[in-house]
Amino acid sequence: MPPEIIETEATPDRHIRSFVLRQGRVSAAQRRFHEEGMPRWGIPYQAQPLDLDAVFGRGVSSAPRILEIGCGMGETTAAIAAAQPQNDYLGIEVHTPGVGNLLKEIATRELTNLRVIQHDAVEVVRDMIAPQSLSGIHIFFPDPWPKKRQQKRRLIQPAFVHELAERLAPNGYIHCATDWQEYAEQMLAVLSEEPLLENTASDFAPRPAYRPQTKFETRGLRLGHGVWDLIFRRRD
Repeated sequence: MPPEIIETEATPDRHIRSFVLRQGRVSAAQRRFHEEGMPRWGIPYQAQPLDLDAVFGRGVSSAPRILEIGCGMGETTAAIAAAQPQNDYLGIEVHTPGVGNLLKEIATRELTNLRVIQHDAVEVVRDMIAPQSLSGIHIFFPDPWPKKRQQKRRLIQPAFVHELAERLAPNGYIHCATDWQEYAEQMLAVLSEEPLLENTASDFAPRPAYRPQTKFETRGLRLGHGVWDLIFRRRD
């Protein structure tokens, strides 16, 4: 199992992390599914492009490939993959409890179209995802890093958005969602400024049917909290 190391600041050969790994509790079930599932459905980080055809093993006919960054505990990722078996899904998550839970979902749902990478998403996108190889990218409820001094850690930044846009095939989409209004407004500004992308809505988009509404989201909406979806497409 990879060690959980706290990364706090950028170094000359490293970017500023959008996450901090802490030694959290890993349940016995999560640990078991992590140990048993990573050899089957996990992909080790490597500094070379990933052969997605080989990873998903669909033979000569490839499927649309969707990247999800930050799977959390994996329920939403697994639900989407189960509902869309015609697509292949590659999830990235750094926290061991979430990866273990996602692997449990893969096993119990018997999903064949979902794989997992436990590594920093910025490095995975930069080193492992080939240009124009993705049909879609999901980034649901990333850490908003609400304090002003923390906002340099936010995942949605111009340089990373450009990297993501380059990995999209023409007409491929990037779908972000957040329950933090100020971050939603920053996301809208950053995505709108990327020349490879165009907004599918005038500003924020309705939640599409393929994104399940989480229990946390449902509770927040009941309390009057907002949720903002943004869906941009790569220009032809």
